[in-house]
Amino acid sequence: MDPDRLKALLQAVEARQTSVDEAMRELREAPLHAAGFAAMGFAHADTHRHLRTGFPEVVLGQGKTPEQIAAILIELRRGGSTVMASRVSAEAGAIVVAAVPEARYLPVPRAVVVGPMPAPDRGRGLIVVLSAGTADVPVAEEAALTAELAGNHVERIFDVGVAGIHRLMVYRDKLESAEVIVVAAGMEGALPSVVGGLFARPTIAVPTSVGYGASLGGIAALLSMLNSCAAGVAVVNIDNGFGAGQMAAMINRKRDR
Repeated sequence: MDPDRLKALLQAVEARQTSVDEAMRELREAPLHAAGFAAMGFAHADTHRHLRTGFPEVVLGQGKTPEQIAAILIELRRGGSTVMASRVSAEAGAIVVAAVPEARYLPVPRAVVVGPMPAPDRGRGLIVVLSAGTADVPVAEEAALTAELAGNHVERIFDVGVAGIHRLMVYRDKLESAEVIVVAAGMEGALPSVVGGLFARPTIAVPTSVGYGASLGGIAALLSMLNSCAAGVAVVNIDNGFGAGQMAAMINRKRDR
């Protein structure tokens, strides 16, 4: 059951608009398993995660067959929340979309989303997602999509890296109005330090695997971000746009959520 629907049901019982028996009947019919998960043989789908954390379990498509991705998404969607699978190839995405009602494939972040986009009313303010280069956009898009699915207003500003820092400064007012800034950067990974040094906002740095040989698949950017001298910069793992988007959403979440 969607957290908003569960809250509304409990409020209706408190206001005597719904009887206890009616609420019990709806809860029995909701796909909530006593153990908090659905045993599927190849997976234990976490059907209660959206109730515990405010965000449903995300299916990592990498390493799974399209049929497994589809089956897990269908099970999670029964809980009422919009759900997603990350790291899904275009070929696998086509199979999943054909098998799962309401599913759509987003090629840039390589994600499958099932269900409508939530209203952007769960966050206190704006989340801005930056990419240093165009090659970093897929990771930045994964972060932006995740934050949007968590009910946040998100704006994207792409290709504003330190090789032409004047491009970033055009958006100074927008960045100063943000509650949280997410920065995806490969190569030497310098952009988060610049952002952290210019704006008094929590900055979530996402190293990407973009770069030539000595970038070591994102390790150079990761170490640069971890060694940032700018205050307020936190770092997630290489290419982990989902983790950055979820952290941004949790920082930005309204207190009553």
